[in-house]
Amino acid sequence: MSPPSQAYRPYLESHRSPAGPGDARPTATQIIKDLGLDGKLANTTILITGGSAGLGVQTARALYLAGAKIYITARDEQKGQKAITAITKDAIQGQAVEVVYLDLGDLDSVRAAAKDFLARSNQLNILINNAGKTASGFETQMGSNHFGHFLLFQLLKPVLLASSTPTDTSRVVTLSSYGHTMSPIRFDDIGFENTEYNGWIAYGQSKTANIYMANSIDRLYGSQGLHAVSVHPGAILDTELLRHSTKDAFDAFGGPNIFDKLEKSAEQGAATTVWAALTPHFNDKGGVYCADCGESIKAGDDAPVGGPEYVSHAYDEEAEDRLWELSCKAVGV
Repeated sequence: MSPPSQAYRPYLESHRSPAGPGDARPTATQIIKDLGLDGKLANTTILITGGSAGLGVQTARALYLAGAKIYITARDEQKGQKAITAITKDAIQGQAVEVVYLDLGDLDSVRAAAKDFLARSNQLNILINNAGKTASGFETQMGSNHFGHFLLFQLLKPVLLASSTPTDTSRVVTLSSYGHTMSPIRFDDIGFENTEYNGWIAYGQSKTANIYMANSIDRLYGSQGLHAVSVHPGAILDTELLRHSTKDAFDAFGGPNIFDKLEKSAEQGAATTVWAALTPHFNDKGGVYCADCGESIKAGDDAPVGGPEYVSHAYDEEAEDRLWELSCKAVGV
């Protein structure tokens, strides 16, 4: 894909002067209100991976309040039930939230989860690929952040296509992040078999892979009414990924205080995902990297660490095609 010639950034003003979590930047529920979708999604079915914590819960909660039929994935029953409580707490009674058990790092689990979902629903309008953490068989971060989601998409692709209509096209939203700036895809050594493992580079190439997957989906299936975008939620420090990061890891960015003003709450972090999933702007287009509830622009020399900009390797059709082919072989589709 190519980047948009003129980025659509409807929330630019509210993001000009960030002041930390809870500032004027919108939350996911504010996006629902701004789009006029309160209670309007009763006929929309949405599956959210990683829906049992953090950004996933806040994304699911906003979409639940809009009336959608929500399926979330979790790795065990306890997490799933806890997430349902958090999603529905203090909310007007909506459609029942259902849990699909899934471990993105286990391709057999991915296949079982897709089969389980399809046994329960013949409709899927929006697939939101939230973050993953663990894996087996592949390098950890590529396995959970990319290959698991890639297989899940392939297995759910028929129902996504079948659910699309001329007025309500289906959509895939894949969470990437600023981390994509840390590395392109290392095609010659994805699994660090020939070089020393570097966690940030591993994370970076997995986030680049998320962008490539969305861009490829849109190029391949956009004409059939299935669009896809990738999303940087922002600097959210209260997540499982960063909760387990070391002081040295933060020092690589300049220390944890570097994010003080840029940091968002989980509710604010989920806003771009919800916007990307529901904005009419993507009814007939996609293949775009989004941040701050709008289309991202290319990073300049003064781009902040953790900021909303993309770097040049985010749009590379040759690399996108190469990763798609490699991924099909890796997961056996």
